[in-house]
Amino acid sequence: MSSQDDLFHPVVELPEPVRQARYNRLVGLDDVKRRLRKEAMLLAMPDRLQAWAVTHHPAREIAALPLFTDRAPLFVFAGDVGSGKSALAESFGCDLASLLDLPVLLYRLKLSTRGSGLVGEMTTLIGDAFTHLKAQAAAARTGNLARRVLVFVVDEADALVQSREAQQMHHEDRAGVDAFLAGVDSLAGMRLPVLVVLCTNRPGALDPAVMRRAAATFTFSRPDTEQRRAILADALEGLGLRPDTIEKLVELTGPTGSRAGFTSSDITQRLVPAAVLDAFPDGPVRDERLLTIAAELTPSPVFAEQN
Repeated sequence: MSSQDDLFHPVVELPEPVRQARYNRLVGLDDVKRRLRKEAMLLAMPDRLQAWAVTHHPAREIAALPLFTDRAPLFVFAGDVGSGKSALAESFGCDLASLLDLPVLLYRLKLSTRGSGLVGEMTTLIGDAFTHLKAQAAAARTGNLARRVLVFVVDEADALVQSREAQQMHHEDRAGVDAFLAGVDSLAGMRLPVLVVLCTNRPGALDPAVMRRAAATFTFSRPDTEQRRAILADALEGLGLRPDTIEKLVELTGPTGSRAGFTSSDITQRLVPAAVLDAFPDGPVRDERLLTIAAELTPSPVFAEQN
Protein backbone atom coordinates (compact mmCIF):
# COMPACT_ATOMS: atom_id res chain seq x y z
CA MET A 1 0.00 0.00 0.00
CA SER A 2 1.28 3.48 -0.86
CA SER A 3 2.46 5.68 2.00
CA GLN A 4 0.81 8.94 3.00
CA ASP A 5 3.76 10.89 1.58
CA ASP A 6 3.28 9.21 -1.79
CA LEU A 7 -0.39 10.16 -1.95
CA PHE A 8 -0.77 13.55 -0.31
CA HIS A 9 1.01 16.82 0.15
CA PRO A 10 2.01 17.43 3.80
CA VAL A 11 -1.11 17.33 5.96
CA VAL A 12 -2.01 20.68 7.56
CA GLU A 13 -3.95 21.04 10.80
CA LEU A 14 -6.52 23.84 10.69
CA PRO A 15 -7.08 26.50 11.86
CA GLU A 16 -3.65 27.68 10.76
CA PRO A 17 -2.64 31.37 10.51
CA VAL A 18 -1.77 31.48 6.80
CA ARG A 19 -4.95 29.75 5.65
CA GLN A 20 -7.08 31.61 8.17
CA ALA A 21 -5.83 34.87 6.67
CA ARG A 22 -6.52 33.51 3.18
CA TYR A 23 -10.08 32.61 4.18
CA ASN A 24 -10.63 36.08 5.64
CA ARG A 25 -9.36 37.71 2.43
CA LEU A 26 -11.94 35.88 0.33
CA VAL A 27 -14.43 38.73 0.50
CA GLY A 28 -17.45 38.84 -1.78
CA LEU A 29 -18.09 35.12 -1.26
CA ASP A 30 -20.32 35.47 1.79
CA ASP A 31 -23.25 33.53 0.32
CA VAL A 32 -20.97 30.65 -0.71
CA LYS A 33 -19.31 30.63 2.70
CA ARG A 34 -22.63 30.51 4.54
CA ARG A 35 -23.97 27.64 2.47
CA LEU A 36 -20.67 25.77 2.62
CA ARG A 37 -20.59 26.12 6.43
CA LYS A 38 -23.99 24.42 6.77
CA GLU A 39 -23.32 21.71 4.20
CA ALA A 40 -19.91 20.90 5.66
CA MET A 41 -21.18 20.77 9.23
CA LEU A 42 -24.05 18.40 8.36
CA LEU A 43 -21.84 16.04 6.36
CA ALA A 44 -19.01 16.03 8.88
CA MET A 45 -21.29 15.95 11.94
CA PRO A 46 -24.60 14.32 10.91
CA ASP A 47 -25.74 14.12 14.53
CA ARG A 48 -26.21 17.89 14.48
CA LEU A 49 -29.19 17.47 12.13
CA GLN A 50 -30.95 15.09 14.52
CA ALA A 51 -30.35 17.52 17.37
CA TRP A 52 -31.90 20.29 15.30
CA ALA A 53 -34.95 18.13 14.59
CA VAL A 54 -35.44 17.31 18.28
CA THR A 55 -35.24 20.99 19.18
CA HIS A 56 -37.41 22.48 16.45
CA HIS A 57 -39.70 19.61 15.40
CA PRO A 58 -40.25 17.57 18.57
CA ALA A 59 -42.57 14.58 18.65
CA ARG A 60 -42.57 14.25 14.87
CA GLU A 61 -40.96 11.86 12.45
CA ILE A 62 -39.31 14.00 9.79
CA ALA A 63 -39.23 12.34 6.37
CA ALA A 64 -36.42 14.59 5.15
CA LEU A 65 -33.82 13.40 7.67
CA PRO A 66 -33.07 10.00 6.08
CA LEU A 67 -32.44 11.79 2.78
CA PHE A 68 -29.28 13.26 4.31
CA THR A 69 -28.00 9.93 5.59
CA ASP A 70 -26.88 8.37 2.33
CA ARG A 71 -25.44 11.47 0.69
CA ALA A 72 -21.80 11.17 -0.35
CA PRO A 73 -19.61 13.69 1.50
CA LEU A 74 -18.58 15.25 -1.82
CA PHE A 75 -18.50 18.88 -2.90
CA VAL A 76 -17.66 20.22 -6.36
CA PHE A 77 -16.15 23.71 -6.61
CA ALA A 78 -16.51 24.79 -10.25
CA GLY A 79 -15.69 28.07 -11.93
CA ASP A 80 -13.35 30.29 -13.85
CA VAL A 81 -9.64 30.58 -13.13
CA GLY A 82 -8.79 32.95 -10.31
CA SER A 83 -12.28 32.87 -8.83
CA GLY A 84 -11.19 31.69 -5.38
CA LYS A 85 -12.36 28.08 -5.47
CA SER A 86 -9.01 26.47 -4.64
CA ALA A 87 -8.24 29.08 -1.97
CA LEU A 88 -11.61 28.46 -0.34
CA ALA A 89 -11.28 24.68 -0.61
CA GLU A 90 -8.00 24.81 1.30
CA SER A 91 -9.13 27.33 3.92
CA PHE A 92 -12.83 26.80 4.75
CA GLY A 93 -11.66 24.17 7.24
CA CYS A 94 -10.51 27.05 9.43
CA ASP A 95 -14.09 28.26 9.71
CA LEU A 96 -15.33 24.70 10.23
CA ALA A 97 -12.76 24.14 12.99
CA SER A 98 -13.97 27.24 14.84
CA LEU A 99 -17.62 26.33 14.32
CA LEU A 100 -17.23 22.76 15.62
CA ASP A 101 -14.41 23.53 18.09
CA LEU A 102 -12.46 20.66 16.58
CA PRO A 103 -9.20 20.41 14.63
CA VAL A 104 -9.60 19.96 10.86
CA LEU A 105 -6.93 18.08 8.92
CA LEU A 106 -6.37 19.25 5.35
CA TYR A 107 -5.34 16.52 2.89
CA ARG A 108 -4.38 17.57 -0.66
CA LEU A 109 -4.00 14.91 -3.32
CA LYS A 110 -0.78 14.94 -5.31
CA LEU A 111 -1.29 15.02 -9.07
CA SER A 112 1.35 12.30 -9.26
CA THR A 113 -1.29 10.03 -7.74
CA ARG A 114 -2.55 9.64 -11.33
CA GLY A 115 0.42 7.36 -11.77
CA SER A 116 2.70 6.83 -14.76
CA GLY A 117 0.17 5.02 -16.94
CA LEU A 118 1.03 1.44 -15.97
CA VAL A 119 -1.93 -0.90 -16.00
CA GLY A 120 -3.66 -0.87 -12.63
CA GLU A 121 -1.36 1.77 -11.11
CA MET A 122 -3.84 4.66 -11.07
CA THR A 123 -6.60 2.46 -9.68
CA THR A 124 -4.32 1.24 -6.91
CA LEU A 125 -3.13 4.72 -5.95
CA ILE A 126 -6.65 6.19 -5.77
CA GLY A 127 -7.85 3.17 -3.85
CA ASP A 128 -4.96 3.58 -1.42
CA ALA A 129 -5.83 7.26 -0.93
CA PHE A 130 -9.41 6.47 0.06
CA THR A 131 -8.35 3.52 2.22
CA HIS A 132 -6.00 5.83 4.11
CA LEU A 133 -8.66 8.53 4.50
CA LYS A 134 -11.28 6.08 5.77
CA ALA A 135 -8.85 4.65 8.32
CA GLN A 136 -7.92 8.12 9.57
CA ALA A 137 -11.56 9.22 9.66
CA ALA A 138 -12.62 6.09 11.55
CA ALA A 139 -9.89 6.72 14.10
CA ALA A 140 -11.14 10.30 14.44
CA ARG A 141 -14.56 9.16 15.71
CA THR A 142 -15.33 7.71 19.12
CA GLY A 143 -18.86 6.36 19.12
CA ASN A 144 -21.02 9.18 17.79
CA LEU A 145 -18.48 11.86 18.67
CA ALA A 146 -15.90 13.16 16.19
CA ARG A 147 -12.57 14.31 17.61
CA ARG A 148 -11.40 15.84 14.34
CA VAL A 149 -12.58 16.33 10.76
CA LEU A 150 -10.74 15.50 7.53
CA VAL A 151 -11.01 17.64 4.39
CA PHE A 152 -9.67 15.96 1.24
CA VAL A 153 -9.04 18.41 -1.63
CA VAL A 154 -8.50 17.34 -5.24
CA ASP A 155 -7.42 20.31 -7.36
CA GLU A 156 -7.63 20.23 -11.16
CA ALA A 157 -10.13 17.42 -10.69
CA ASP A 158 -10.90 17.21 -14.41
CA ALA A 159 -7.43 15.68 -14.84
CA LEU A 160 -8.44 12.83 -12.53
CA VAL A 161 -12.16 12.22 -13.09
CA GLN A 162 -12.67 13.29 -16.70
CA SER A 163 -15.84 11.99 -18.30
CA ARG A 164 -15.54 8.37 -19.40
CA GLU A 165 -17.51 9.37 -22.49
CA ALA A 166 -14.46 11.18 -23.88
CA GLN A 167 -13.34 9.33 -27.01
CA GLN A 168 -9.63 9.95 -26.41
CA MET A 169 -9.75 8.63 -22.86
CA HIS A 170 -7.26 5.87 -22.08
CA HIS A 171 -8.47 2.64 -20.46
CA GLU A 172 -6.33 3.34 -17.38
CA ASP A 173 -7.96 6.74 -16.97
CA ARG A 174 -11.40 5.14 -17.14
CA ALA A 175 -10.35 2.68 -14.46
CA GLY A 176 -9.15 5.60 -12.35
CA VAL A 177 -12.58 7.25 -12.54
CA ASP A 178 -14.18 3.96 -11.52
CA ALA A 179 -11.81 3.77 -8.56
CA PHE A 180 -12.63 7.32 -7.50
CA LEU A 181 -16.36 6.65 -7.68
CA ALA A 182 -15.91 3.49 -5.64
CA GLY A 183 -13.99 5.50 -3.04
CA VAL A 184 -16.69 8.14 -2.79
CA ASP A 185 -19.40 5.46 -2.61
CA SER A 186 -17.54 3.75 0.21
CA LEU A 187 -17.89 6.94 2.30
CA ALA A 188 -21.60 7.46 1.67
CA GLY A 189 -23.70 6.56 4.70
CA MET A 190 -20.65 5.76 6.83
CA ARG A 191 -21.11 8.85 9.05
CA LEU A 192 -17.37 9.45 9.04
CA PRO A 193 -16.02 12.97 9.65
CA VAL A 194 -14.48 13.36 6.19
CA LEU A 195 -15.28 15.73 3.30
CA VAL A 196 -14.08 15.41 -0.29
CA VAL A 197 -13.76 18.58 -2.39
CA LEU A 198 -13.16 18.56 -6.15
CA CYS A 199 -11.98 21.83 -7.75
CA THR A 200 -12.23 22.31 -11.50
CA ASN A 201 -12.23 24.96 -14.21
CA ARG A 202 -14.08 22.52 -16.47
CA PRO A 203 -17.22 21.17 -14.78
CA GLY A 204 -18.52 19.98 -18.13
CA ALA A 205 -15.50 17.69 -18.43
CA LEU A 206 -16.18 15.85 -15.17
CA ASP A 207 -17.76 12.44 -15.38
CA PRO A 208 -21.56 12.75 -14.97
CA ALA A 209 -21.50 10.05 -12.30
CA VAL A 210 -19.23 12.26 -10.19
CA MET A 211 -21.57 15.21 -10.54
CA ARG A 212 -24.57 13.06 -9.60
CA ARG A 213 -22.89 11.99 -6.38
CA ALA A 214 -22.01 15.51 -5.24
CA ALA A 215 -23.94 16.61 -2.17
CA ALA A 216 -23.47 20.20 -3.36
CA THR A 217 -21.94 22.03 -6.30
CA PHE A 218 -20.62 25.53 -5.68
CA THR A 219 -20.24 27.71 -8.76
CA PHE A 220 -17.60 30.45 -8.71
CA SER A 221 -17.87 33.28 -11.22
CA ARG A 222 -16.01 36.53 -11.75
CA PRO A 223 -16.98 39.08 -9.10
CA ASP A 224 -19.89 41.39 -9.84
CA THR A 225 -19.94 45.11 -9.05
CA GLU A 226 -20.64 44.74 -5.33
CA GLN A 227 -18.11 41.94 -4.95
CA ARG A 228 -15.40 43.93 -6.74
CA ARG A 229 -16.14 46.90 -4.50
CA ALA A 230 -15.74 44.72 -1.40
CA ILE A 231 -12.54 43.09 -2.68
CA LEU A 232 -10.96 46.41 -3.64
CA ALA A 233 -11.93 48.15 -0.40
CA ASP A 234 -10.45 45.30 1.62
CA ALA A 235 -7.24 44.99 -0.42
CA LEU A 236 -6.57 48.75 -0.53
CA GLU A 237 -7.43 49.54 3.08
CA GLY A 238 -4.88 51.74 4.81
CA LEU A 239 -3.50 53.40 1.68
CA GLY A 240 -5.52 56.58 2.18
CA LEU A 241 -7.17 56.53 -1.24
CA ARG A 242 -10.12 58.73 -2.11
CA PRO A 243 -13.57 57.05 -2.07
CA ASP A 244 -14.13 58.04 -5.70
CA THR A 245 -10.93 56.18 -6.63
CA ILE A 246 -12.44 52.94 -5.37
CA GLU A 247 -15.57 53.56 -7.44
CA LYS A 248 -13.52 54.26 -10.55
CA LEU A 249 -11.55 51.06 -9.95
CA VAL A 250 -14.80 49.11 -9.62
CA GLU A 251 -15.73 50.36 -13.08
CA LEU A 252 -12.29 49.79 -14.61
CA THR A 253 -12.13 46.21 -13.38
CA GLY A 254 -15.61 45.33 -14.64
CA PRO A 255 -16.54 43.71 -17.94
CA THR A 256 -16.67 45.73 -21.15
CA GLY A 257 -17.98 44.95 -24.60
CA SER A 258 -14.63 43.51 -25.63
CA ARG A 259 -13.49 41.57 -22.56
CA ALA A 260 -14.56 39.93 -19.32
CA GLY A 261 -14.16 41.58 -15.95
CA PHE A 262 -11.28 41.00 -13.59
CA THR A 263 -11.15 37.83 -11.52
CA SER A 264 -10.67 38.06 -7.77
CA SER A 265 -7.04 37.04 -8.15
CA ASP A 266 -6.52 39.62 -10.91
CA ILE A 267 -7.33 42.24 -8.28
CA THR A 268 -5.57 40.78 -5.25
CA GLN A 269 -2.56 39.16 -6.91
CA ARG A 270 -1.92 41.40 -9.90
CA LEU A 271 -3.50 44.88 -9.67
CA VAL A 272 -2.86 45.73 -6.03
CA PRO A 273 0.68 44.26 -5.90
CA ALA A 274 1.50 46.07 -9.16
CA ALA A 275 0.40 49.39 -7.63
CA VAL A 276 2.44 48.82 -4.48
CA LEU A 277 5.55 47.82 -6.40
CA ASP A 278 5.11 50.83 -8.69
CA ALA A 279 5.21 53.17 -5.67
CA PHE A 280 7.90 51.34 -3.72
CA PRO A 281 10.35 52.56 -2.45
CA ASP A 282 10.11 56.23 -3.40
CA GLY A 283 6.61 57.27 -2.33
CA PRO A 284 3.03 56.34 -1.48
CA VAL A 285 0.49 54.70 -3.72
CA ARG A 286 -1.21 57.59 -5.51
CA ASP A 287 -4.79 57.60 -6.76
CA GLU A 288 -4.16 58.63 -10.34
CA ARG A 289 -1.26 56.27 -10.79
CA LEU A 290 -3.35 53.36 -9.43
CA LEU A 291 -6.12 54.18 -11.89
CA THR A 292 -3.63 54.25 -14.76
CA ILE A 293 -2.26 50.83 -13.80
CA ALA A 294 -5.80 49.42 -13.59
CA ALA A 295 -6.67 50.81 -17.02
CA GLU A 296 -3.56 49.25 -18.57
CA LEU A 297 -3.88 45.84 -16.93
CA THR A 298 -5.59 43.10 -18.93
CA PRO A 299 -7.76 40.63 -17.00
CA SER A 300 -7.14 36.91 -17.24
CA PRO A 301 -8.82 35.41 -20.31
CA VAL A 302 -11.94 33.37 -19.78
CA PHE A 303 -11.14 29.67 -19.58
CA ALA A 304 -12.47 28.01 -22.72
CA GLU A 305 -13.81 24.63 -21.69
CA GLN A 306 -12.96 21.80 -24.05
CA ASN A 307 -15.08 18.67 -23.76
